Amino acid sequence: MKLVFRLAALALVAALALTSLSACNTVRGVGKDVERAGEALQKSTN
Repeated sequence: MKLVFRLAALALVAALALTSLSACNTVRGVGKDVERAGEALQKSTN
């Protein structure tokens, strides 16, 4: 059950990251989006 939850969380984070990356216009914005996606992934694995 934990594996299913982690995979669902990872899929959600990936979808949000792709959406965020497609919306940013600058290199700085990409960096912030990647950092936020990494933080969300870390939180989802704890």
